[in-house]
Amino acid sequence: MTPLATLLAERIRRFGPITFAEYMRECLYHPVCGYYNRPESTRFADYYTSVDVHSIFGRLLARQFAEMWEALDRPEEFMLVEAAAGVGRLASHVLEFAHLQLPGFYASLRYIAVERSPARCDRLAARLAYFMREGKCQPTIELPQKIHAGCVYSNELLDALPVHRVLQRGEQLQEIFVTNNGSSFSEIARPLSTCAISEYFGAQEVKLEEGQHAEAGLEACDWIGEIARRLAHGFVLTIDYGHEAADLFDAHHMAGTVLAYSKHHASEEFYAAPGEQDLTAHVNFTALRQWGQRQGLETLGLVSQTAFLLALGQGNEFADLYDEGMDEINRVRARLQLKTLIYPEGMGERFQVLIQQKSVPRAKLTGLAGV
Repeated sequence: MTPLATLLAERIRRFGPITFAEYMRECLYHPVCGYYNRPESTRFADYYTSVDVHSIFGRLLARQFAEMWEALDRPEEFMLVEAAAGVGRLASHVLEFAHLQLPGFYASLRYIAVERSPARCDRLAARLAYFMREGKCQPTIELPQKIHAGCVYSNELLDALPVHRVLQRGEQLQEIFVTNNGSSFSEIARPLSTCAISEYFGAQEVKLEEGQHAEAGLEACDWIGEIARRLAHGFVLTIDYGHEAADLFDAHHMAGTVLAYSKHHASEEFYAAPGEQDLTAHVNFTALRQWGQRQGLETLGLVSQTAFLLALGQGNEFADLYDEGMDEINRVRARLQLKTLIYPEGMGERFQVLIQQKSVPRAKLTGLAGV
């Protein structure tokens, strides 16, 4: 029993079973025992992201953000908001490259690094201290209330937002709740905790098969809607792994998509170590498009990470991959790291890039050249 397992078991004993969404939220975001409140260094024992592979990922993103700034007619202030900025690794790559290579864009840039984990906020502030002194970066635990012109972006955030798990039984959709017998956690099926779950599947015209498990990403829908309300003019860029609804809820996903990650191993042992392993679910890009559209976001395109990075890098034959004075051994290493990011057998086809816009309907972005 982990410390969080003890707390959750006591809560269930006193108040009864909890939804899987509540269980997942506590496992990941509990202010003391949650996985994402652990030191950032422990994450590398479980998984790594595109940001950890090579700084070319952030450099090419910086080029895309600069093009967005131009599409908005180069506003005097361009607010770039990174949701779940962690310890600032991606922020530093974007800011450093913009500072050195994109001076016009950098002059207008105001970078907002959003991170609600206190442990990670301290390291983020230390990493970005130079840009904070320059007035270019502001760490915060909350999204800005108003974004007049800019872009809100996230990398592997939405897969870690809590989801409701459901089960199709006959003509009835039931929800998975988590209970505890004093020594272990288990699941029970109950009536839906909210009618929003039925509306979620109905809006996408999804009909599950008998015995099929699936997830309702209500929190991701709320998130994209809130971003849309706060954004006046600009873009939302989402990088994550997932599918459109037609693929996400097909016969290949009868067990759903929730996975636990520990020591670079994926499993369905969701209850093995609450608070000490990562929990994720595939992102539903159809839902993001639909719920975003309800608040004025229009989809510009959805492409693989492979297509996105290739389109951005081919213009100068990936010259951004190399640092000045880099020797041939390190240049070869950099090219191998790039392959990890773009090759289908690496990260390239697992991750998708969704770009939505508000009040810039004719925007043409290089990263979506293949759309």
